[in-house]
Amino acid sequence: MKILKNILVLLIPVTLGFFTFLSNSSCNIYKFNEATIPDSIKTVKIEQIINKARYVNPQLSQQLSDKLRQKIIGQTRLSQTNSDNTDWQISGYISEYNFSTSAISGQQVANNRLTVSVRITLNDRKADKVTDYDVSRSFEFKGNQSFQQAEASLGDEIVRTLTDEIFNKLFSNW
Repeated sequence: MKILKNILVLLIPVTLGFFTFLSNSSCNIYKFNEATIPDSIKTVKIEQIINKARYVNPQLSQQLSDKLRQKIIGQTRLSQTNSDNTDWQISGYISEYNFSTSAISGQQVANNRLTVSVRITLNDRKADKVTDYDVSRSFEFKGNQSFQQAEASLGDEIVRTLTDEIFNKLFSNW
């Protein structure tokens, strides 16, 4: 019992000192809502995500672009600009939008899958560096639904999921 007490007496000041050090140390990275952005980056231009897939969902490009803008402006300290003189320029395109059968039961289609892929480009003008990110997600739906019904029922989930994935690729260092 005395050994445990001595360990606690030593451990408490060391722990407090460690947390004091962390809270007082200056950091070169800004973190807000898990977004990691270098201090030097202040402005962002988010271009319209275009559709280059063989099958075009006419609403997806606009919805994905709008949701990504809202998320970046709402969850980071970056200021949006339409100027070409910006710190970061984000652009991209929908590269895949495909339907396929994912399960068959008794010679009938039981489930189908919609796969959506997006290529995002981050042009960091401060670092003179261009980075591409690929995001791809599949969405399952019942085999008795038409593709149009599936698009209507999955639309919000597709936009939300892809936006979150793109945001995480752009702003998380993991």
